[in-house]
Amino acid sequence: MSPEIRGVSILGATGSIGSTTLEVVDRYPDRFRVVALAAGRASDRLYSLCERHRPELVALGREEEAEKFEHAYGGRLPGIAVAGGPGGLERAAAAPGAGFVISGIVGAAGLRPTLAALRAGKVVGLANKESLVAAGAVMARAATASGARLIPVDSEHAAIHQCLADRRDPVRRLWLTASGGPFRTASAAEIAGATPEHALRHPTWQMGPKITIDSATMMNKGLEMIEARWLFDQPPEAIRVVVHPESIVHSMVEFEDGSILAQLGVTHMRTPVQYALTWPERLPTGLAPLALDQPLDLHFEPPDPDRFPCLRLAAEALAAGGDAPAVLNAANEVAVAAFLDGRIPFPGIPSVVGETLAAHSPAEPEDLEGVARADAWARAYAGDLVEDRVPATAR
Repeated sequence: MSPEIRGVSILGATGSIGSTTLEVVDRYPDRFRVVALAAGRASDRLYSLCERHRPELVALGREEEAEKFEHAYGGRLPGIAVAGGPGGLERAAAAPGAGFVISGIVGAAGLRPTLAALRAGKVVGLANKESLVAAGAVMARAATASGARLIPVDSEHAAIHQCLADRRDPVRRLWLTASGGPFRTASAAEIAGATPEHALRHPTWQMGPKITIDSATMMNKGLEMIEARWLFDQPPEAIRVVVHPESIVHSMVEFEDGSILAQLGVTHMRTPVQYALTWPERLPTGLAPLALDQPLDLHFEPPDPDRFPCLRLAAEALAAGGDAPAVLNAANEVAVAAFLDGRIPFPGIPSVVGETLAAHSPAEPEDLEGVARADAWARAYAGDLVEDRVPATAR
């Protein structure tokens, strides 16, 4: 019997997660059909994807980009509807023919379409961190109400998902592994004087600038702790981070009897993306497997709290709850951008984030509007802190 063809909507089609998703679709054309593609702007790349995959809908993040795409390419794409703005992204997320949605739009722009997919009862492959970091309670309520299901695309959370595999065994801890980034063994002086060039030299993964800096500060693991709380319904104290420089063990689950299950694999995003797309099945990825017939060294160590203060700040935001994680995320985005622009030093990132969190009184957001208010406040407050640190001659 031939497998049922699954309709897929890809939010963030021209980004790295979207591109990897389309590699899997191309590998298994008898399994998947592209129903909708969404991107931030009109481009030849997006046109080529539409020409190849013939979706029913293409959505652009802004109305003017949709008009630009329609003007440049619409005549060559008969039968493909074009939509723009937040409503267009939500339309792509809730497309009737798509049972599966990849949420790969970066940043706050991904919140509303992710929520639309959950409200529509979709299976959502989640790559947008902000959805659960900033609005975890809102997303969880929507998924519960509609019966939607979240399958993590992030490699660490995908590893935990595989280790749990719908088990009912009592969990003691979730262990998120971290490479340690470029400053795992750096001295305090080296960290204090780190330039963007230094911080962007990740030892194992190839990623965009923002996530690479988050790896250098280990804020990425802090954000993953917050995501894990909502994905796996675990209390904050049960979610831990361990440094594993080889990045071969992608994460682990420790059960009440002390047994630990780990998921190992090569460092390639196709594995977690394909896992989410094909779950509960497994299909060949085409990647070379780990060479377990060769010597393999695995090292684990606790993260240094002095070297990685952002991890502590994230744990504090997770414990505080409410909109504190949204504030943490927004302040971090402002601080990372300022560091990459050369406006603050590397240690200025945790400093700005910590001061912003300390000035905030957490509240429980009822909806995305509440999340947006916390986000806007944090960006403004962190922005003022950055300005206070920038020498007048550099402004």
